Amino acid sequence: MEFQVTDNTVENHLHDCRLKIGETIREIREKRGYNQEQLAEIMQISRSTISKIENGKFNCSLDYLSKFSWFLEFDFFLSLKTNNI
Repeated sequence: MEFQVTDNTVENHLHDCRLKIGETIREIREKRGYNQEQLAEIMQISRSTISKIENGKFNCSLDYLSKFSWFLEFDFFLSLKTNNI
């Protein structure tokens, strides 16, 4: 049996990854005691961008992931590996 990758399956996978990343960021932010507005101010990005990322509606770049990792003092990349993302 041959597996065919379709645009739909790739899009579904990307959507699932964005959701997992967003959920992880939200959990860590809340554990650190920040609301979205506070984190946005610290990171110098808009609160709406934080919201979109946390809800899986924004394609988070490596730069953003690195910023989250730095400002939330969390090894985000290790978490991605551990969670098979």
